[in-house]
Amino acid sequence: MAVNNQIMTVDGIPVRLNGEKNLLEVIRKLGIHMPTFCYHKELSIYGACRLCMVENEWGGMDAACSTVPRAGMNIKTNTEKLRRYRRNILELLLADHCRDCTTCPKSGHCKLQEYAREFGVRNVRFENTSPVPIIDDSSVCITRDAAKCIMCGSCVRVCSEVQHVGAIDFAHRSSKVTISTAFNVPIAESPCVGCGQCAAVCPTGAIVVHDDTNPMWKALGDPKTTVSVQVAPAVRVGVGDQLGLDAGTNVMGKIVAALRKLGFDEIFDTSTGADLTVMEETAEFVRRMENGGKLPLITSCCPAWIQYAEKNFPELLPNISTCRSPMQMFASILKDRHKNDEKRHVHVAIMPCTAKKFEAARDEFKVDGIPNVDYVLTTQELVEMIQLAGIDFKSLAPEAVDLPFPEFSGAGVIFGVTGGVTEAVLRRVSADKSPAAFTEITYTGVRGEEGIKEAVVPFGQDELKIVVASGLANAEKVMRRVKAGEKIDLIEIMACPGGCVNGAGQPIVEDDAKAKRGPGLYSADLQTSIRTSDANPLMEKLYATCLKDREHEMLHVHYDK
Repeated sequence: MAVNNQIMTVDGIPVRLNGEKNLLEVIRKLGIHMPTFCYHKELSIYGACRLCMVENEWGGMDAACSTVPRAGMNIKTNTEKLRRYRRNILELLLADHCRDCTTCPKSGHCKLQEYAREFGVRNVRFENTSPVPIIDDSSVCITRDAAKCIMCGSCVRVCSEVQHVGAIDFAHRSSKVTISTAFNVPIAESPCVGCGQCAAVCPTGAIVVHDDTNPMWKALGDPKTTVSVQVAPAVRVGVGDQLGLDAGTNVMGKIVAALRKLGFDEIFDTSTGADLTVMEETAEFVRRMENGGKLPLITSCCPAWIQYAEKNFPELLPNISTCRSPMQMFASILKDRHKNDEKRHVHVAIMPCTAKKFEAARDEFKVDGIPNVDYVLTTQELVEMIQLAGIDFKSLAPEAVDLPFPEFSGAGVIFGVTGGVTEAVLRRVSADKSPAAFTEITYTGVRGEEGIKEAVVPFGQDELKIVVASGLANAEKVMRRVKAGEKIDLIEIMACPGGCVNGAGQPIVEDDAKAKRGPGLYSADLQTSIRTSDANPLMEKLYATCLKDREHEMLHVHYDK
């Protein structure tokens, strides 16, 4: 039996190497906290911040993120030399940084603030050369403030490497270097698709989610306004660890209770809208299969993907399903229900996604100039409102959503994770609706965190080839395969890696907490009594009443104008 003799020493502790790519992975494997600004395991190594320096046995220093571990190495991670070095770096960053921390949207969640406290930086010896705030709020999805940028480059790399959008990059040189759009145009005029992944990796307040809580508070406080709200599936597993519960816990019942305390008049679950999407998208797919329609059919739930397709693959827009997203399907029904009210009606959607803010503002989803969704709040904004209202979320008793739309299926719930839309459709078209059949579907290959997943499943007398992609760089790879003529029948795309559970509107947490969100949704699915969208009795009622002869008008949209 072969013995692994690849051993190095970290802080006097022998550690066996097991294929780690850099010293940082070895150090963290030991449970040692190592500060970093620019390192993300899914991005290329940049080595800009230099906070992760370690001291080698000769007294020299190496960057842990970019140094390959070797047998026999002997390093230290916490010496007086290193602590002094890190404090110097933090002081230099703070000297060129806007320090209005108490009013920064990232206050309390800022890595620069956290490390300054951790390393005891009580004063900064250098003159503050920070520019005045340089705000770009042209986007309805994100807000940028160049005065808070520390040049870690994480936003540039995620935009280029993970999303293949390239909306921002480094500009100028030396002390004048900055992160900018091409020709310094506002971000809304750039190739940006609003996915917000740049905000998700930004360690400071340089890029944050666009805040819509102020107008929301005004609507809630207006006695002449009825405020309805829908909550996306992924939100229920995104707020627990921010409000005193375990990561990945399904807290939908507590969310409903909190929303009632905040003053929302009607509370619904977007999973109901997801059931509608399954019904319509499945019907559209079957029609295309039987009538020689445009294939592959590509899902249309993700607004960042829709923007990406419009800007990069306009020739494939006819392949995209005409189905509206679950948010918009449900919103069109809810807005129509209140169209004759004496009171003003405001409809709100709580989403894990920044791009949903853009989707809500699109002209395609307005009736007589009025949007179906008046405000989109991210999970982050929901947490902020709950905290501001002084609600003890952990102690809340779970409550149910409101009539007349209380039902939803587990198939609608799993829309929030990559592969969930496809699995919901497979359940819908399956002749066998038994638990064993649903278990078999889970092993087709549509589940998992891989960026591109493929499955071949039986469909009548034929087979379907299905591809599931998350992350826009992976979506681009799949689209190039389509353009090359590869036969694929159904493609599911979500812009955010891992799906909506990892949307940029979700609270920013460590990887181990983030990894529990998907399993949390699958667990919620197993606890529902209705597992398929067509088994949801509400679907039949909707088609017989408000949707009668109006399905296309209320549930479909065309982007290829």
